[in-house]
Amino acid sequence: MKLAFAIALRFLKSGKLQTIIIILGIAVGISVQVFIGSLISGLQKSLIEKTIGNSSQITISEKDNGYLDNYEQIIDSLQEKDIQIKAYLPTINQNGIIYNDLENKPIIVRSFDLNNVDDIYDLSSKVTEGEMPKNDGEILLGNNYKDLGISIGDDVVVAIPLKGNQELKVSGFFDFKVKTINDSWGVTSLTTGQNILGNNYVTQIETQINSGYEFSAREIATEIENTSSSPNIVVTNWMDNNEELLSGLQGQSISSLMIQIFVVVSVVIGISSVLAIIVMQKSRQIGILKAMGIKDFDASLIFLFEGLILGVLGAIGGIVLGLGLSYSFAMFALTSDGSPVVPLYIDVNFILISAAITIVASIIASLLPARKSSKLSVIEVIRNG
Repeated sequence: MKLAFAIALRFLKSGKLQTIIIILGIAVGISVQVFIGSLISGLQKSLIEKTIGNSSQITISEKDNGYLDNYEQIIDSLQEKDIQIKAYLPTINQNGIIYNDLENKPIIVRSFDLNNVDDIYDLSSKVTEGEMPKNDGEILLGNNYKDLGISIGDDVVVAIPLKGNQELKVSGFFDFKVKTINDSWGVTSLTTGQNILGNNYVTQIETQINSGYEFSAREIATEIENTSSSPNIVVTNWMDNNEELLSGLQGQSISSLMIQIFVVVSVVIGISSVLAIIVMQKSRQIGILKAMGIKDFDASLIFLFEGLILGVLGAIGGIVLGLGLSYSFAMFALTSDGSPVVPLYIDVNFILISAAITIVASIIASLLPARKSSKLSVIEVIRNG
C-alpha cells in the first residue's frame, strides 16, 4: 500500500498543472455546496428568528372557560419531563380600549411575568423610551400609541369588557419593528393582569423550544397533550399556525439538497473522466510496473489513492473558498440599517459532512479508472508502444 501511495503521489506531481486544475474543479464544486448550504441555513435561522424567535412557539390554553387556574402545576409538570422546551411564560390577554382625553384606540393588554418575559420576547431590548413596568398598575405601550398624545408618566384609562375602567400609568414605549404589535400591544406585569381579572388565573402559557428543535414543534405539542392530566388543555404550535412559512422553509431545504446532489454528481463525473485519461497517459508506466512484478490490486490502488488525495485537497480548498464566499456575502450584502441581508451562519457539522461526501465521491469516482488499471495487460502495452 505504501508503494501504491508513493506512485500515486508521483503521478500527481508529474502532471502538476493537470493536478491543480482537478483540485480547483473539486474545490469550486464543494465551495458552491458550502456557500449555498450556509446561505440557506442562515436564511432559515434568520426567518425563524424574525418570525417565531420572539413569539410563542407552543401555546397551552384551556378550551372551556378560557382560563388556566392550575398553570403553575402545569409548568412544574412539564419541566419534570424530558421535552425540548427552554422557556415557559404565563400570560394574560385582555382586549380593551385605551382612552386619553377625547381620543381612544383598541388595545390588547398583555400581562407577563416580567422577570421571564425576555426569555421569549426579549422585551427589555425593545424599550425605546422610559423603562419596563416596575410596579403594579404600570403599562408599557407600543410606539404608535404616541399618536394619542400619550407621554411617559401619564395616567391612561383602559376599558376592559366586564372588568370596567382601569387606570394605568405609562412607564415607557417599545418598538418591535412590527406595526401590528406597535399598534395594539400594552404590556403590564402578571400581577396587574390578575388584579384586573380578579383572580390568580392566566389565559395561556407561552413557550419557546430549544434551539435546533423548532421543526419538532408538532411532536412536542402532541406529547404535551398526551401527557397532560387535564382533558380540556389545548396545545397549538407555530408549524400549524404558519403553514406558508413552513412550506417556504421546507422548499429552501429541498432546493439546497438538490443543488448539493448535482454538485456531488458533477464532481464524481469530473474526477472519473480525468482519472480515466490519466490511466491512458500512464499506461506505459503501469505496464512497466506490472512487468516488474506489481500486482493488479496494487495497480488499482494507485488510482484509488489519487482519488483520495484529490478529494482531500479539493475538500480543504473548497471549504476555505466556500467560507470566504459566505463571509464576503455577509460583509457586503447589507440592508439599509447596515445589518447583513442574510447573517453568516457556519454549521460545522454540515461542513464536515460536505467534506466527507466529497472525499467519498472522489474515491468512488476513481473506481472505474482503478478497474481499468488493474485489467491493463503488459503485452497490450508493449504491442501499442
